[in-house]
Amino acid sequence: MYSSLMTNTTVTIDSDRFHVNGCPTYQGRIWQNRRVEGLLFNTRMVQGTFDDMNPATVQRWAYPDTGTWDAERNTVEFIDAMPEWHRHGVKCFTLNLQGGSPEGYSKEQPWHNSAFAADGSLRIDVLDRCRRILQRADELGMVVILGLFYFGQDERLNREAAVLRAVDEAIDWLLEGNWGNVLVEVNNECNVRKYEHEILQPHRVHELILRVRQRSGGRLLVGTSYGGGRVPDDEVITVSDFALLHGNGVTDPDRIAEMVRQTRALPSWRPMPVLFNEDDHFDFDLPWNNLLAAMSEYASWGYFDPGASDYCDGYQSPPVNWGLSTPRKEAFFKLAQRITGV
Repeated sequence: MYSSLMTNTTVTIDSDRFHVNGCPTYQGRIWQNRRVEGLLFNTRMVQGTFDDMNPATVQRWAYPDTGTWDAERNTVEFIDAMPEWHRHGVKCFTLNLQGGSPEGYSKEQPWHNSAFAADGSLRIDVLDRCRRILQRADELGMVVILGLFYFGQDERLNREAAVLRAVDEAIDWLLEGNWGNVLVEVNNECNVRKYEHEILQPHRVHELILRVRQRSGGRLLVGTSYGGGRVPDDEVITVSDFALLHGNGVTDPDRIAEMVRQTRALPSWRPMPVLFNEDDHFDFDLPWNNLLAAMSEYASWGYFDPGASDYCDGYQSPPVNWGLSTPRKEAFFKLAQRITGV
């Protein structure tokens, strides 16, 4: 375990706005008559600690220049790229302790990428890589949405008791490190039917949100996400600190705006930030796209670029080039820079 008693960055929530170190993000900023202050522009970078413990699949992620996969290199290059994201006004990214599909979208997931052992205990090598990412984010003034579980990998834990242990140990680890720049996402897209453990499914996931809140004594802000186009369940909003939405599969920007309105119309709604932290639709050169639609309803938006495994495309398919290495990546970051005025 590691301790980081002196931290630089603390994220808090004031009504529907995110604050960093007591001030709203992008303070005073308005762009094209849209309020920017208090939002969190973000990117889905869930493979920052990726590793594959399955010898039958690990060669799929080999770097083209070496012919082998290297988890340490992946994390080092991730950390080296973070200042560039920050310079473009992207103050937040999503990381996940079980990563995401390294093929972008997959029917099966034979690889084994998890920060948890089968009994729910923590893998120290993964946590060490995560610690270094959180440390650099803290130094830069960046917020990390840290997911705990991912469908297709949750079955690496052998029973519900292991899921509970994993939540408890991960939260204790964050509290020991005194990380103030972390928002907890219990699991990515809780309504995806591939989740094996019932407690990670929509009708029970609120139990884990409550568990995080109680174990952290309210120090950690927490929620969970749903698949593209899905509005959160009322039971989840009741116990969440923020609402996480996804835009995958939503080709009409008007539907993005409608999702935000529908979320705010839930019976248990109270003022909280609405944040998209995954959307694989782009059109950044058009006057109306998913990003702008989210902004029009005062919701934060997150860029998800799954790409392909060729060390230049996307941000989810190892080996990842974590830089602004494609025209699509550049288009997002330049638009984020214009909007935020950084």
